[in-house]
Amino acid sequence: MKNKVYEKVIDFKKRYPMTISWRLKAHSKLANELINNDEEVLYAFAAQKDPSAFNIFSTFVFVLTDKRIVLAQKRAIIGYFYYSITPDMFNDLTLRMGLFWGKVIIDTVKETVYLSNLSKGALKEIETVLSKYMIQKKRELEMGDAKDLNKVKQMEKDLIEISKNGEQ
Repeated sequence: MKNKVYEKVIDFKKRYPMTISWRLKAHSKLANELINNDEEVLYAFAAQKDPSAFNIFSTFVFVLTDKRIVLAQKRAIIGYFYYSITPDMFNDLTLRMGLFWGKVIIDTVKETVYLSNLSKGALKEIETVLSKYMIQKKRELEMGDAKDLNKVKQMEKDLIEISKNGEQ
């Protein structure tokens, strides 16, 4: 199977070579394995998952699929780290630009994810992609809730009719 995550991460790294990242092939391979067959990879990049700009050895691959956000890191010896953020858990997105690198901060219901040591030029692209994705997914969730609410109201009406007239 082709590693689409690795291809997208390498494309990102070519566009923004100042982004600090290591072991992209290993991290991408792990992320590719953790993504379900029914998911489509929309966007991917690598960054340090740490609030400190001085920690340059915590590279994670960030993958945006049509269903969720996946963060994956293959450990050097044994094991891996894996995080999944579904659209309903997403709260807010913050960008910070420093002298040399930028930082993306994703606030979720349970935790705050810091992605640092990104090329300053990459911040606008990441913000655009994530914002559009999250707006679309939030709308889908709202529409889904509205449809479910209509179904519930219709069921209530049906139950009232059944209780009044009996089942026919």
